[in-house]
Amino acid sequence: MKIAVMGAGAVGCYYGGMLARAGHEVTLIGRKAHVAAMAAQGGLRFESRRFDGVIPLRAETEASAVAGADVVLFCVKSADTAEAGREIAPHLKGDTVVLSLQNGVDNAERLQAVVGCTVVPVVVYVAAEMAGPGHIRHHGRGDLTIGPSPRSDGIAARFSEADIGTKVSDDVTARLWDKLIMNCAYNALSAIAQLPYGRLFEVEGTKDVMDSIIIECVAVATELGIAVSPDIRDKTFALVEVMPDQLSSTAQDLARGKPSEIDFLNGHVVSKGREFGIPTPTNLALQVAVKLRELELADARS
Repeated sequence: MKIAVMGAGAVGCYYGGMLARAGHEVTLIGRKAHVAAMAAQGGLRFESRRFDGVIPLRAETEASAVAGADVVLFCVKSADTAEAGREIAPHLKGDTVVLSLQNGVDNAERLQAVVGCTVVPVVVYVAAEMAGPGHIRHHGRGDLTIGPSPRSDGIAARFSEADIGTKVSDDVTARLWDKLIMNCAYNALSAIAQLPYGRLFEVEGTKDVMDSIIIECVAVATELGIAVSPDIRDKTFALVEVMPDQLSSTAQDLARGKPSEIDFLNGHVVSKGREFGIPTPTNLALQVAVKLRELELADARS
């Protein structure tokens, strides 16, 4: 397949790198520093437990580089969804499939409204970080759950051949909410403390805070008619065993002085809770705490 990755950060570079290593024609579209580093080193530096080396691929800075792609992995921050969607829309083929590999639960709908081709929501389970310009470091997992479409089964088969465990699910919305709940439980706490998941539990009361988050999220999901996994609490607490060294994406954003996606994580639960009159005080406290930290960092830079 010919694949373009729009927004080649940690998630985009991981999956783009895996697909390029499997022989697919991949173009990463990212920031100038990353693109320059890849040009200098002959590709993407890919560091994982099973492979550590440079994977040759194309890297560009302009959205027009999606032209001709059979599949676009759309990995931009949630707040940039509509703008980035409009940037790529004129360059997409009529039969291009866009996979939304983003945090949050409504990005595929918002993207569909501006691109005009098939957009498929995807649940991403990967622990990765950008270790430097053009350098992806993988910590664990890497499987995907994608929504149904006429081409989803074929895409899932090709991805699985590239060692990306991929399944198609009619319940992708519920699975996106499962992941949202996990993100709400971990991301803000990891960001505020600037600590990986494993260290959060060294402080007494962390589990109680997470329990409160989960209860609020499930209440909102239930009001929306979304059946999250009945064992979502166990799954949330089990995540630390799989990713003890992972620093949340929100923590990575704050560390780099970038705007976070907190409004699309805990903030989304708060917003929906307000619509239905469901109290979400714990999610609100974490949303506000992260935004105050963002404000502090912005003041420090100015």
